Amino acid sequence: MLCAKTESAPVHMTTATPPKTSAARRPDAVTQFSVFTANRLGRLFDLTHMLNAHTVSILALTVVDSTDCAIIRCVVDDPDRARELMAASGFPFTESAVVVVEVDSPAELNAVMAALLEAEVNCNYLYSFIPHPRGKSIMAFSMEDNEVAETVLKRHQFQVLKQGDLSR
Repeated sequence: MLCAKTESAPVHMTTATPPKTSAARRPDAVTQFSVFTANRLGRLFDLTHMLNAHTVSILALTVVDSTDCAIIRCVVDDPDRARELMAASGFPFTESAVVVVEVDSPAELNAVMAALLEAEVNCNYLYSFIPHPRGKSIMAFSMEDNEVAETVLKRHQFQVLKQGDLSR
């Protein structure tokens, strides 16, 4: 059984040609993939192994599961290649932009949340990155309004990263 689609973007199926990035999306936004799969032993390995075998690094990862299905959300260093590989390998997925913020210390997460509250912008979910360049933590935020979130975070002197900051 496949998970029901929970993101607003269409699910990409393996028979379709991988879509081009929407003209409305800023090209430097960080791309998050939501991969829909059966909740069974080995599916997360299948995805990570396939990407790793083609030198696509997973930079951030979170998994939401239920009895029958799972949504694997990830940010990678080469979204174009990951898109091609997932489509060719039969992994249904959607794409969305996330706001990625660098923080200097664990206590700074509270300051990030305060800044977002000030802007009255809702955080749908968040997760951290695996690598910590320059000794700083990196958080990915799914926001109801990415532009407002980015603006307020920059105003509060937080370093907001773009895809180019994460890609090879």
